[in-house]
Amino acid sequence: MSAEQASEAEVTVLVYSDDRTVREQIRFAMGTTLAADLPRVRVVEVATPRAVIAAMDAGGIDTVVLDGEAVPAGGMGICRQLKDEISHCPPVLLVVGRLDDAWLATWSRADAVVAHPVDPVSFPDSVAGLLRERLRNTPAPA
Repeated sequence: MSAEQASEAEVTVLVYSDDRTVREQIRFAMGTTLAADLPRVRVVEVATPRAVIAAMDAGGIDTVVLDGEAVPAGGMGICRQLKDEISHCPPVLLVVGRLDDAWLATWSRADAVVAHPVDPVSFPDSVAGLLRERLRNTPAPA
C-alpha cells in the first residue's frame, strides 16, 4: 500500500475492556496513525462480551484488542470463542496481566500478546504488525 493510499483508507480496531481507563490507555497508545504505511485507525470501544460479539457480527473489524483481565468475561475466553466461531477471524492482540500469563494466550489462540500496563512505544508496533498481516491476507475489493 502506498503512503497516499494509506492516508485515504481506514482500518478498524475493536478494543474490549470492562475498564474505561484500560480502553483509554489502548486508544491513546495507538493514536490515529500507527505507521506511515498503514491507513488511519478508527477505534471501536466496547465494554461487554455481548458488545464484542455484536461488533464482530456486524463486520468491518480489521484487528481486535482484548483485555485479558476484563470481567465478567476475560479476553482469553472471548478470543477463543472468536477464533472458534468466525471464519477468517481478524487477528487478536491479547493484553494480559503479566507476561508470565502469555502461555495462556496459546490456549486462546491469540495472534499476539502484550502485558499491562500498555507500553505506548511498543504497543503501536504490535498492533501495526497484526494490521499489516491482515491487510496482506485480505483480498482487495472488486
